[in-house]
Amino acid sequence: MSIKKKLFGKLADGTEVYRYTLKNKNGMKMKVMTYGGTVTELWVPDKNGNFTDVIGGFDNLQNYIDAPGSCQGALIGRWANRIGKGRFEIDGKEYQLGVTASTGNHCHGGPVGFNKRIWTVEVINEDEPEIALHLFSPDGDQDFPGNLTVTVTYKLTNENSWYIRYVATTDAPTIINLTQHAYFNLKGYAGGSILDTELMIDADTYLATDCNLLPTGEIKNVEGTPFDFRKAKAIGRDLSEKNDDLLKATNVFNGYDHCFNFSNVTREPIKRAEAYDAKSGRVLEMYTNQPCVQLYTGNFLNDEEHPFKGGYNQKVQTLFCLETQCMPDSMNHEGFTNGVLRP
Repeated sequence: MSIKKKLFGKLADGTEVYRYTLKNKNGMKMKVMTYGGTVTELWVPDKNGNFTDVIGGFDNLQNYIDAPGSCQGALIGRWANRIGKGRFEIDGKEYQLGVTASTGNHCHGGPVGFNKRIWTVEVINEDEPEIALHLFSPDGDQDFPGNLTVTVTYKLTNENSWYIRYVATTDAPTIINLTQHAYFNLKGYAGGSILDTELMIDADTYLATDCNLLPTGEIKNVEGTPFDFRKAKAIGRDLSEKNDDLLKATNVFNGYDHCFNFSNVTREPIKRAEAYDAKSGRVLEMYTNQPCVQLYTGNFLNDEEHPFKGGYNQKVQTLFCLETQCMPDSMNHEGFTNGVLRP
């Protein structure tokens, strides 16, 4: 059980970026850098006790800075996912956020979201290694209202769990939707296709989207669709089906980039998803108290200029994300989950 700190690189202005290595009593190991609160490595054992890094990412800081849109392993905020035209209203006051040129919508907190900030790290415990990452986001940051203080806790338990806790306070009404954007492959980040990974998601409905992956406002039942993961199935089993919602996630081929909605949301985290890789025997169980999870199957992993660790080339649908959150664009649709945070 230990926590070690080491310089990982420097930003263009000379700001130093450190990486913390957390290791529990079983040898499970996680590396977290101060840039973006990013988890760069996660080493977990297979059924034979052999450890492999199961999270996608890069060897050097510059690739994390330069790679467009991937958010590999980073904390996302203030608002994960999308907001239509970057507009929302609180208590009758309208706000306008920055938008991406390609879609005209806001995504993942803006051009300098939480994934591109330097977080302050506090070591909490080394027996079951635990750190707290702190960030202050001032009023007007990326055009969001309110002075926001955020603390995210990462802990590696001795049961080989990665525990994440998000706490945020504001001095004015604002919106917030925090998530962790880890890309997983239970075979190992360079293990190839994730389409044979068995996945269960305890969700009865999902959100339909337009071609820019913005919710249309329609909440659809998963029954009889490729979006029914209530019983575990291979991620790729139903991707050959002719389904408009699947095609919209890529505009090229079928893939998932959709929000799945849970029923009976509880204050205490409960099991909502499970992924299993038969070859390695690794199981990932996801517990959350959030109302939704965004499943992304790495449909756009094709950036040849920024290879992953060890020089491994990015390849489509070789990593998947399970991003717990509230409904994207929720403030603009009646009946969606509430993303407003008040003082």
